Amino acid sequence: MSLMRFSVVYEIEPGSNWSAYVPDLPGCVSTGQTLDDVKLSIREAIEGHVQVMREFGDPIPEPTTFVEVVELA
Repeated sequence: MSLMRFSVVYEIEPGSNWSAYVPDLPGCVSTGQTLDDVKLSIREAIEGHVQVMREFGDPIPEPTTFVEVVELA
């Protein structure tokens, strides 16, 4: 089995929970009280999402999203 790498976007609303989504897997989202919580739950969500796609015979999309942080002074 080959390694799959999906970009994940993490967001926080001040005073609220963290959320995460995977642009290359529409509908694959998760939330958590902390960044560590949401990192764990989005990994589980990705694994489950891909497993269900395989069970239904759906093609697993090739990741096309690349995320980079740009720092400005």
